Amino acid sequence: MSIVTLNDRAVRSVSTFGSVSGGSMVFIKKLTASSSSTLSFVNGSSDVVLDSTYKEYVFTFKNIHPQTDDVSFMFNLSADGGSNYNVTKTSTFFIAFHNEAGTQENLIYSGNYDSAQSTGNEYLTTDTLGADNDQCVSGYLHLFNPSSTTFVKHFIAQVSHYHEADFAVNDFKSGYGNTTSAINAVRFQMDSGNIDAGDICLYGIL
Repeated sequence: MSIVTLNDRAVRSVSTFGSVSGGSMVFIKKLTASSSSTLSFVNGSSDVVLDSTYKEYVFTFKNIHPQTDDVSFMFNLSADGGSNYNVTKTSTFFIAFHNEAGTQENLIYSGNYDSAQSTGNEYLTTDTLGADNDQCVSGYLHLFNPSSTTFVKHFIAQVSHYHEADFAVNDFKSGYGNTTSAINAVRFQMDSGNIDAGDICLYGIL
């Protein structure tokens, strides 16, 4: 063990405790929207892996652009290979926002976008996404151990979206799919209109 001094603060540097292997993200699949009503990741379909291979999966959203103004970006879970997206879910939702004019800002819990034992789609954003050419949403969704047949299926998400009235909005979602059945498909969509453009990538975490 060695002592390293950094900015007059002593920190310890482990050098002889053996090898410590770090995890890594393994790319699985990218779906690109083109006026798409939904984008779905189904285990075993089109090279998608969403099973016990990994205990954590991450979906990344890059420049998801809606077809129409004032819409929400949403997801749902399936336990039957995508035949039905209706897993019962309970979740929380809060938002931080600030407008371009610098006159409005807040951090609030929003009960309009959470769920309590609902089988409907889960909100990843409020219903204020803008459809101007430069407006979009980006972020990520973590899904933990979806193949477990013992525990419920936790998820956390954070996205940044461009409000149609020129606000920067940070959306925070967490919750669980209240089922001990394995989750093997995830679907994304807007609550109205299509996903005009953008990429969603799926990764497994080792």
